[in-house]
Amino acid sequence: MRLYSYGSCSTCRKALSWLAQQGHAVETIDITQQPPTPSELRLALTQLGRKALLNTSGKRYRELGAPAIAAMDDQQLLEALAGDGRLIKRPVLVTDDQRILTGFKLEAWQALLG
Repeated sequence: MRLYSYGSCSTCRKALSWLAQQGHAVETIDITQQPPTPSELRLALTQLGRKALLNTSGKRYRELGAPAIAAMDDQQLLEALAGDGRLIKRPVLVTDDQRILTGFKLEAWQALLG
């Protein structure tokens, strides 16, 4: 599994702690240095929808503005996300079988990972 996270993000640290407590091995990737791949982002969009991908409380989102982001088609959105990991809701978990979660909601993570 891969976990795209940000070291200063308390939600990311909670997710990493929970994964370790559950005995799950993950490859941790700094989302600001290496955002998820375009194919992972496309899968996330398909599995979760646009809203689950966006870090709507982040500075980058506010700089672009909700109307500008809403006006993007899916391809434009994916390109923006691939180009700036700070636009992406974090953490992003990609399982070995390509299931994806964003954010850290314990119930969803338990349901996915058992």
